[in-house]
Amino acid sequence: MYENRSLSDKVWLVLKGLGMGAANKVPGVSGGVVAFVAGFYEEFIYSLQKINKKAFKLLIGGRFKSLYRYTNGQFLTLLITGMVISYFSVSKLLDYLIVHYELYVWSAFFGMIIGSIYFIAKDFGEWNKKYIAYLMAGVIAGVAISFLEPAKENSNLIFVFFCGIISVSGMTLPGLSGSFILILLGNYVLLLVDSVNALFDSIANVFQGDFSWLYDPHRIELLKVLAVFSIGSLVGLVSLSHLLAYVLKRFKKATYAVIIGFIAGSLGVVWPWKEEKYVYDNLGNIVVDANGRDIITGYTRYFPESFGTETILAIVFMVVGVFIVLSLDWYDNYKKQQNV
Repeated sequence: MYENRSLSDKVWLVLKGLGMGAANKVPGVSGGVVAFVAGFYEEFIYSLQKINKKAFKLLIGGRFKSLYRYTNGQFLTLLITGMVISYFSVSKLLDYLIVHYELYVWSAFFGMIIGSIYFIAKDFGEWNKKYIAYLMAGVIAGVAISFLEPAKENSNLIFVFFCGIISVSGMTLPGLSGSFILILLGNYVLLLVDSVNALFDSIANVFQGDFSWLYDPHRIELLKVLAVFSIGSLVGLVSLSHLLAYVLKRFKKATYAVIIGFIAGSLGVVWPWKEEKYVYDNLGNIVVDANGRDIITGYTRYFPESFGTETILAIVFMVVGVFIVLSLDWYDNYKKQQNV
């Protein structure tokens, strides 16, 4: 399908996986946007579409080389390698930055999404009433999701499986953040923080020769949750990719119009100036969940009242975010000129 990649192409693909993995973990940011802007969205969708009955037959028949070629295995392996590396490195760094420099991180992401809208829309072609209607439908859907209120945490395995299916939407649908959807479902911390940390700690324990965690019911429960969530994510990834491949083949421009609108509508999720809204009891204390964490019901968004150093820096980071996305476009054009 897509063979003979150079070493630099392979390295870039791993780096794109790093970016996609990091974006998927940040609430409000979609890994699908990274795929779109970095120029591998359609290859990603069509490669996932190859995970079907024929691929299963090749697997059962032990024809692994044919399976690897049929599913565009090199592409998927390099991309997933980048995502896995990101999950235990770049995403950890992002967690730290969001805690200590929240305003600037959200400002950079806000700028990156603005740059992404321009990047995707610039080659769209002629807009007519039909495509504008699709665009507005995407905007309305994005805004509506941005203002939904989060539910409570739920560790029921059937619900966790459903969360897995929904969470991969951010990888396949640009503008729809799987992490933000998990916040709305109430399971972001359980599935992307607690369970992942449980896996990380368990792996570390194994390398240290410590197997006492096998007798820790809480750790085992979290690992069970992570396993079911991962299976749900795989099911969602494959099923959504089949649907999207079908839609892209038959309604490409209409799909792109909806995606552009959806990304624009989701800007409210990453608006830098916002404060968390909490649940309070009758005494005015913040209500916590079963794990002792403050229960967030939503966000209050506002405009900065003054243009102090902090606000100016936030705007600078927005510009940097736009520049990062546009630099990918410039690099892509440079490569095309070099290949002429």
